[in-house]
Amino acid sequence: MGSNNGMSLRSSLSGYVGLQLSSYVRSRRAGWVLAAAVVGALAGCRSDAKYVVPSGPMPPNTVLLSQMMQELSSQPGFTEAMLAQLNEGQKRGPALLTPALIDHMRKMILGKDWEGLNRFPGWTMREINPTVRVVGHVAGKDAKVEETATAGGAPSGPVKKASTKQMKEYLDLGPYTLERGETADLDQPSDRPGFSTEGLTSALGDGVVRGDGADPALAPLHSESQRLSEVLNRLAMNGLSGTASATASIAGGKATTPEELVQALIATGHDVVVSDARYFANFGHFHYKGQDVMMPFFINSQILIPHTTRPLLVPVSHAEYEWTIRGPKINASVAWYFGIDGKAEFRTMDELNQPWVLGRHAHEYRGADAVEVTRLTGRMMVAYAHLHMRHPAMPFGGYYGLGVCQDSVAAIEKKMTGTATLFPNTADTVFFNDPRDAEINKLIAAIPKDRAGAMPQPERIFGSLPTTDLQAITIPGLTADLVSVRSAWDEGTLRRTHGRGHRVVIGLEIFGFVLALGVVGWLIRRRR
Repeated sequence: MGSNNGMSLRSSLSGYVGLQLSSYVRSRRAGWVLAAAVVGALAGCRSDAKYVVPSGPMPPNTVLLSQMMQELSSQPGFTEAMLAQLNEGQKRGPALLTPALIDHMRKMILGKDWEGLNRFPGWTMREINPTVRVVGHVAGKDAKVEETATAGGAPSGPVKKASTKQMKEYLDLGPYTLERGETADLDQPSDRPGFSTEGLTSALGDGVVRGDGADPALAPLHSESQRLSEVLNRLAMNGLSGTASATASIAGGKATTPEELVQALIATGHDVVVSDARYFANFGHFHYKGQDVMMPFFINSQILIPHTTRPLLVPVSHAEYEWTIRGPKINASVAWYFGIDGKAEFRTMDELNQPWVLGRHAHEYRGADAVEVTRLTGRMMVAYAHLHMRHPAMPFGGYYGLGVCQDSVAAIEKKMTGTATLFPNTADTVFFNDPRDAEINKLIAAIPKDRAGAMPQPERIFGSLPTTDLQAITIPGLTADLVSVRSAWDEGTLRRTHGRGHRVVIGLEIFGFVLALGVVGWLIRRRR
């Protein structure tokens, strides 16, 4: 109802009705009643102008993806090279760019649909889900994985003993192994190298670089952060049956689990904060001529923006737990999440985020709560290790089928706070059935699911945002849409793009046109 044709019809109809009414009401007082009815009916019709996705204002030193592609898509081979880069695993990658999504982006670029590119892909979860099921074929993996997820059953078979060779594909263990009972002496300075962009950034030519540089505040801690993440990963793997028991020591204390290590750090005078952190996910990490390239991944929330016929498109967020440790012996910052690389692990966090992704700590935990979050992440790591051993053929290490970064963070959030405020969650609970991981299975089962396209509650949409100050968002046009939706939510007038509420709105519009046409016909007959 918001198309240009609809607008023309409404304008013509309104004008014609106005002429007929003004002529008629000069001689018939009753015409005022009819005029009021027609005006009321027409007022119920939406008269949205065609929405143009804003291209500004932009934050400093930042360009939109569409601007880069407008300038470079004509360069032979650049578009395909860029699309190939996008499909590789990355630190903040929220988007599994399946063949259907890659093809969709290719068509936008070739068709010069720059507005569409600025809201890519704009699909609902119901539309995205089927495209992921077939990715195993393209990745050259076992097609039985797709059949399993689609049919709703999990393959059975003997559980293999974990090995270092197998788990290194899903876990960064550094110099440690699962076969030896090693001890990491944290009283000694870390011998890991300092921060380097080697392997993190790559030049595509034409002024385009993929990957981010050093965070000036966190990169100097890289050596200690790298060692600590490897030690935490190894201690978590003590929970796998058949592995040798590793130990970490500090100030005479011993730890054999991640939570025991956090307890030891607190006991030795370290300040430990565990933060539930949220960002706008950057699925590109591109830089063009020294400028950041803004590349969110938009999902259709199926929430109607008030006074329009447009759905609210929201950028996917990235969620992770972050450990900030400062003290007499250890100064490190590490993060934990399940990523598109298939790894559920502790990682360093020392790359510089582009400013538009923002960042917010939805929750912060200290003391016993920090220890408990650490315990749960360790249990989550063991559960994912079991899943990897049981389903080694899953493409992208099970990303999407076993969840995205939000699932595990939301599951722990619900355990710690009683609510889960992240969107989307994609884990298929059919896979989470190992009795050894009963606690994690229960946590994953308790959070909202978005695979089937159920409409997310607004508290999850707003809870995923990397800021509570909507005016701080620098993605063009997004603040206005969010403010409008937030107001409707607060007032209790929020509508969905599907379902009874939206059908009533459309029904009233149709009724308005029918009533207006009927009045025009009646007036013409009366005049004759």
